[in-house]
Amino acid sequence: MVQKVAILQALRSVKDPELERDIVSLNFIADVKIEENNVIVYFRPDTAKCPLLDQFTAEIKRTVSQVEGVQKVDVVIEKPKQDEPVNSEEQFGGVQDLNHVKKVIAVMSGKGGVGKSLVTGLLAVSLRRKGYRVGILDADITGPSIPKMFFAGRPEISYTPRAILPPVSSTGIKVMSINLLLKNDDDAIVWRGPLVAKAIKQFWTDTLWADLDYFIVDLPPGTSDAPLTVMQSLPMSGILLVTSPQGLAGMVVRKAANMATQIGVPILGIVENMSFFRAPDTGNEYEIFGPSHADETANALEIPVLARLPIDSNIAILCDQGKVEECQIPEFNAVTAWIEKVTPDCQLPKMPA
Repeated sequence: MVQKVAILQALRSVKDPELERDIVSLNFIADVKIEENNVIVYFRPDTAKCPLLDQFTAEIKRTVSQVEGVQKVDVVIEKPKQDEPVNSEEQFGGVQDLNHVKKVIAVMSGKGGVGKSLVTGLLAVSLRRKGYRVGILDADITGPSIPKMFFAGRPEISYTPRAILPPVSSTGIKVMSINLLLKNDDDAIVWRGPLVAKAIKQFWTDTLWADLDYFIVDLPPGTSDAPLTVMQSLPMSGILLVTSPQGLAGMVVRKAANMATQIGVPILGIVENMSFFRAPDTGNEYEIFGPSHADETANALEIPVLARLPIDSNIAILCDQGKVEECQIPEFNAVTAWIEKVTPDCQLPKMPA
């Protein structure tokens, strides 16, 4: 005799291609009734105008008919319950419950121009090379640069009635940035702080990130609304600080570290960018921007210096061409190894309204 549990187990192999989860865990199966060896599946999608309805119906029939003992399969389409919200273009977003992120890392510095976006990109690329599922949120709303590093052209944004689908890079890294939503890349974002903070929240509530091992957030410089929104809204696994050799940069990055400490976010370590130039003909190293202050800053904050990254024109060229995933920087391997070792898993909750 056909068992209901066997039918439900079979239906777990039918997945929503947009939400990347099976229709049972998404609660799209309202009921299953069995009359002798005939099965009736009551299918209730969460949108009244499901564009994949025919595809779901055919897949349900095919899958259930393969269960031993089943002779006939019927699919009854039910409308969403009246007391449940119907996701549509007018009620967009709210997919954060479908996002499952293990670790959230923010890349931060109090000063602009030190290479936060480069470190963000290199960390994502390095983790992806190790087989992790990685996503990047470009939270620098007024100065976004992540898309330029990962895409040679302008990627198209895909939408469903429920969410934004983030573009995926050539190696499988999911990327979301305000620049991907603008009509022109050069359009300026002239927003006040509260609106910037709201946009960052919506990047979570309206974007389908699905399952990620690492969610990396590229923060804007400073210690104002945008960094504060991320730190207080997401359960951070930790913050990676970025600085450059100048003493001024070290002073400003200490301000960022003090902000993280006040909020209670752990600081994972510090990366010094543009630390030296290695001559290609002799191999000699030259401190173009003066002697390093990384150890001094790290000792004051009681955190480790994870890497000193060189000035390399090849890196700049690859990033300008949208080919950051081709960068090879041996000095960065220590950063990735440390991140793997010390960052705890976290359960990413809903972003507050």
